[in-house]
Amino acid sequence: MSITFQGTAVSVSGTFPQVGQAAPSFTLCAADLSELSLDSLKGQQVVLNIFPSIDTPVCATSVRAFNEKAAGINNVTVLCISADLPFATSRFCGSEGIEGVKTASFFRSPTFTEDYGVNLNEGALAGLATRAVIVLNEDGKVVHCELVSEITDEANYEAAIAVLGK
Repeated sequence: MSITFQGTAVSVSGTFPQVGQAAPSFTLCAADLSELSLDSLKGQQVVLNIFPSIDTPVCATSVRAFNEKAAGINNVTVLCISADLPFATSRFCGSEGIEGVKTASFFRSPTFTEDYGVNLNEGALAGLATRAVIVLNEDGKVVHCELVSEITDEANYEAAIAVLGK
């Protein structure tokens, strides 16, 4: 799949998880600076909302949208993942009154973007993650995945939410 940023093709590397596969394990930095592992979320459905930075309009919109649309669904954890430091994501969520999602940073986890096939290799956003949404069932298997082809476009929230609770 070709990924673009403002219409210009960018190189993305790694292996993007597909429906039916087990999600690669990870340990990310949580909002409180503790470690947050995929294993700690077993038994819950998990929405991985992966994006470049919370300080951009589309990324901020995705956090608001998942907070509004999915955070109240029983046994669902929405995890918003970027390279942003926990201080920035906590500030954003606090100022926006967002309490239904969790935030996590891969700043301590250099392999996360490669493991999830979202590593931006070039351009203005090199070193960050491209936009993607991956939904996992209670066993950590991928039940929905979307690698957004234009980084400045929003993900298909409805498609991700449609698989929750099933």
